[in-house]
Amino acid sequence: MSTTALPRRARIYSVDVLRGIIMIIMALDHVRDFFHRTAMTADPLDPATTNPALYFTRWVTHFCAPLFVLLSGLSVCLMLERKTRGQISRFLLSRGLWLILLEVTVISFALTLNPFLNVMMLQVIWAIGISFLFLSVLVFLPWQAILAIGLLIVFGHDLLDFVQARPDFTPAPLWEFAHQTRYTFYQIFPGHGVIVIYPFLPWVGIMLTGFGLGRAFHQDVSPARRKRILVSGGVALIALFIILRLINVYGDPRPWSGSFYSFMNVNKYPPSLLYSCITIGPGLLALAALEHMRGKWTEVARVYGSVPFFYYVLHFYLIRVFSLIVFYASGYGAKDIVNANVPFNFRPPEFGYPLLVVYLIWILVVVLLYRPCKWYSAYKRENVAQKPWLSYL
Repeated sequence: MSTTALPRRARIYSVDVLRGIIMIIMALDHVRDFFHRTAMTADPLDPATTNPALYFTRWVTHFCAPLFVLLSGLSVCLMLERKTRGQISRFLLSRGLWLILLEVTVISFALTLNPFLNVMMLQVIWAIGISFLFLSVLVFLPWQAILAIGLLIVFGHDLLDFVQARPDFTPAPLWEFAHQTRYTFYQIFPGHGVIVIYPFLPWVGIMLTGFGLGRAFHQDVSPARRKRILVSGGVALIALFIILRLINVYGDPRPWSGSFYSFMNVNKYPPSLLYSCITIGPGLLALAALEHMRGKWTEVARVYGSVPFFYYVLHFYLIRVFSLIVFYASGYGAKDIVNANVPFNFRPPEFGYPLLVVYLIWILVVVLLYRPCKWYSAYKRENVAQKPWLSYL
């Protein structure tokens, strides 16, 4: 491949639209966390405590993290058309470290509203950041090799569940960081530590798979061929989900038992093979459908999807501003700010509203963020060549 950097390519419409859709849906789950009355006391996917509306509200947000990570890997592959592998490696290294830093500071503060950052949470931004670090090394391999490694991780990491199931198994910290979280608090220095929400190994696999998928979006691949790849891949993953779920032996640590709720309740922490199949499969079909789709709603989604990290940070802070207002308006005071049973300040366990109110707040959050995202998207597009640091935001 030539070592000459090419001019910046126009953003891919379908990728931005799909990313925007999942960013919009993602906000629903986070609004539910802070405003639904049972968000801190019951699992919305538990058949014993849920209802169809609540189950759907939580389950549909499963699409967000895997597609977000997949599209991040895809976007890196597109850089091959205009940057050298050395340039990409340096960018991934610096951006990966930057994202991890923001996760344990800016994002953790937005979640906890604890200025001392006693508890820092390693979530999806951490998963993307550490995946970038791995990819910064692997990017020198052929794209086929990177895809193969990604698929090997996605399809094979559930084998570690059998090791974990042994009666004598005692997990080391690296196991929890890489494969299976137990939500343990790991002290970094006195009074401050991290909790792993997103073990990184499966997410690295999804990132590398997304990188391989990105080859289908290079300019030398025809739209017809790309559509065949996306549709066949999407159908294959959905079929694999159904087959493996019916066999009920491999692909998810929680076998299903009788009900549709149980059948669809696949493991996100970490993302099991079946979780990846039933989220990424429809995502590939959506990418195929969106390529030639144009309309007002796709233009709106594209705005959010063109500045995902900007939106991600703003939406958390806007949700927390609303939660603070409602906290005090509901009669809570200083004695209710911290609760040992909830990791988020200003969020008592019994606080909350019916699901309809959650949806109304979600719509308000998304609507209020449209103008800032549209402004920043235009600003970034016009200035990123002169201000490369905008690529980090």
